[in-house]
Amino acid sequence: MSQTPLSYKDAGVDIVAGDALVERIKPLAKKTMREGVLAGIGGFGALFEVPKRYKEPVLVSGTDGVGTKLKLAFEWNMHDTVGIDLVAMSVNDVLVQGAEPLFFLDYFACGKLDVDTAAAVIGGIAKGCELSGCALIGGETAEMPGMYPSGEYDLAGFAVGAVEKSKILTGQSVQVGDVVLGLASSGVHSNGFSLVRKCIERAGHNAPTALDGQPFKQALMAPTRLYVKNVLAALAAFPNDADKAEGIKALAHITGGGLLENIPRVLPPGLAAHLQKGSWPQTELFAWLQKTAGIDDTELNRTFNNGIGMVLVVAAHQAKACAQQLQEAGEQVHVIGRIAPQADGAQVVVA
Repeated sequence: MSQTPLSYKDAGVDIVAGDALVERIKPLAKKTMREGVLAGIGGFGALFEVPKRYKEPVLVSGTDGVGTKLKLAFEWNMHDTVGIDLVAMSVNDVLVQGAEPLFFLDYFACGKLDVDTAAAVIGGIAKGCELSGCALIGGETAEMPGMYPSGEYDLAGFAVGAVEKSKILTGQSVQVGDVVLGLASSGVHSNGFSLVRKCIERAGHNAPTALDGQPFKQALMAPTRLYVKNVLAALAAFPNDADKAEGIKALAHITGGGLLENIPRVLPPGLAAHLQKGSWPQTELFAWLQKTAGIDDTELNRTFNNGIGMVLVVAAHQAKACAQQLQEAGEQVHVIGRIAPQADGAQVVVA
């Protein structure tokens, strides 16, 4: 007895849809091309040459995902900005060591490929790359029937950057008296969404219609801010010089663990960041999250960025000029504290 032939499409994988997506992606990726790209989308591997202006280039890599923020993207049918989140989570991390992001690759996985949804997501990835000056040179779209519920997908990606060996930021030159600057976040960014979703569930119909001048859903889904171009310009203007005790000495990307757990990662032993409570404004968004969750300030600052997405430690005599440059570039900058000797084990004190 003969059996009906089975195609790959019968098994749930649509090669034609995959090809259509690649064609949609190509012009988006083309907008991100930059110095160093030798071969991008379409090959088995992407080729990139480190720009010749680097004398002793050190490659810096970072990888991340978007977390459970994706659950809201599925529920609210908002797919055009999570790609920016994906890029930002990696390029902002690479930036922390003083590196310029060079290129990015993504991984998009789903049970059944919806070309429009995937194109919206990858369009966001391309936008994030364009805004941060790095090339989208490759990636993988995986259609895996039975692996994901209908309408859902997962995202991952990684960035590779470069920094001159002599300019790597390690935080070792941080000293007592240095000023801590905080750059405002654009919202929750892409951490803490398991608690955000619980807050939405708890609030139910009593959730606000707007927060900080944005509709409620848009406020929560606002993409992670890309700090790359403005901070790289500041690093060029205020380079770290350990011998002269000047410049930008450390950067901290405020992600999972919030202010309390990320700042210590860039401080030398024996030093602490003393942050002044109220030195930056609490947004309606974080006030609502804190009230709805019923958490204290410590838990808030450990779970969320609480309005500060990137921290800079700067020599005191240059802090004002550094802040002014960043403000003129479009950042909201707050002087949030100073570096002091460490006491009782805590490397971040908010008081």
